[in-house]
Amino acid sequence: MRTALGANVMAHLHELARCSSEPGKLTRLFLTPAHAAATRVVRGWMEEAGMTVELDAAGNVAGRYEGDRPGLPALLLGSHIDTVRDAGHYDGNLGVIAAIEAVAALHRAGERLPFAIEVFAFGDEEGVRFPSKLTGSRAVAGTFDPQTLDVVDAQGTHLEAALRGFGCDPAAIPAIARPRDAVLGYVEMHIEQGPVLEQLKLPVGVVTAINGASRFRIEVTGHAGHAGTVPMALREDALTAAAEMVLAVERRAVDGAAQGLVATVGSIEAIPGAPNVIPGKAVFTLDVRAPVDADRFKAIEDLVSQFADLAARRHVRVKVVKFYDEPAASCDPALVDLLEAAVARAEITPHRLPSGAGHDALALATLCPIAMLFVRCKGGISHHPAESITTRDADVAMRVLLDFLHHFPGTRDAH
Repeated sequence: MRTALGANVMAHLHELARCSSEPGKLTRLFLTPAHAAATRVVRGWMEEAGMTVELDAAGNVAGRYEGDRPGLPALLLGSHIDTVRDAGHYDGNLGVIAAIEAVAALHRAGERLPFAIEVFAFGDEEGVRFPSKLTGSRAVAGTFDPQTLDVVDAQGTHLEAALRGFGCDPAAIPAIARPRDAVLGYVEMHIEQGPVLEQLKLPVGVVTAINGASRFRIEVTGHAGHAGTVPMALREDALTAAAEMVLAVERRAVDGAAQGLVATVGSIEAIPGAPNVIPGKAVFTLDVRAPVDADRFKAIEDLVSQFADLAARRHVRVKVVKFYDEPAASCDPALVDLLEAAVARAEITPHRLPSGAGHDALALATLCPIAMLFVRCKGGISHHPAESITTRDADVAMRVLLDFLHHFPGTRDAH
């Protein structure tokens, strides 16, 4: 089986991985020299693919491939080129390279479609350097909050100053927002970041929704005491109360698994944290996600109620503080159907699944219809050097994307 498209994608991905701030590792944070190097490489590939290209005011690399006549509304493609620290080669980068390669294939064939294509290499999806994320995609969607320019990184550098140092004009960010009537939709290819497609032995899957997510800091306060002198019946142990709450989280998530609900306690701390002291305080985090916001809200309501009951029974106090909330984003049914039809024409069994992770598509969903194509990744591993996809799967995904483009109607009214 020929896999020329997939081989091109893989070669470019490995070349792009050289743009890193750490030798032997892939670390490419927003507005760093490594990010600058990546923008230059990506810009060159976009230009070779026949696009007009710019580095916009938010640090995105944006390329445009005109349709069969100039000025037509555009279908947006792409993903992000920033990474976590010590990352894999594929998260985000795959969607950017695949979009460029799809346009390059059209350009080589001399094809112009009844719509324009805009390809984006967003720069701040991960939110690792600054306490913000989706900066570039929010700017394109017209939802960028100017107050974000005031956030600072660990070295005290303001985002506004970092953008200026990168050659961008922060004052021009509002101008890059795309008018709704100029955009037909946004399609993002991405590794699955989960094990479902691998278990099903399928190279690709079609995303139905991006899960909404809520995150909380849970503080449980009891009374510290000597580990050897306070009888068990008289203890106000914050950690054992927190332990019951953690198990309640697991039970509620299992009960809601059929609705795609997941819940995670990612960290827990006992205070004062000495082996001979009963913990007077325990703090843990809670992350709750679901493809339907109502299911997420109901799970949170149930858990907060259970936490209160457990605290009362154990004679401790509990405080629940929300520090992050992102609504779910449903993929457009017409785009989902078009992607699924392209998968079927590739003689692959179509499979629909939600995305448990956030993506730039979340931000673009406020502007236009969105869709995502997932590509199988080994072991479901992501945000790690062990990220892995095959050339064959990359080729299948490319053929699906090109087939989708050839069948895309070129009008937003179709959605």
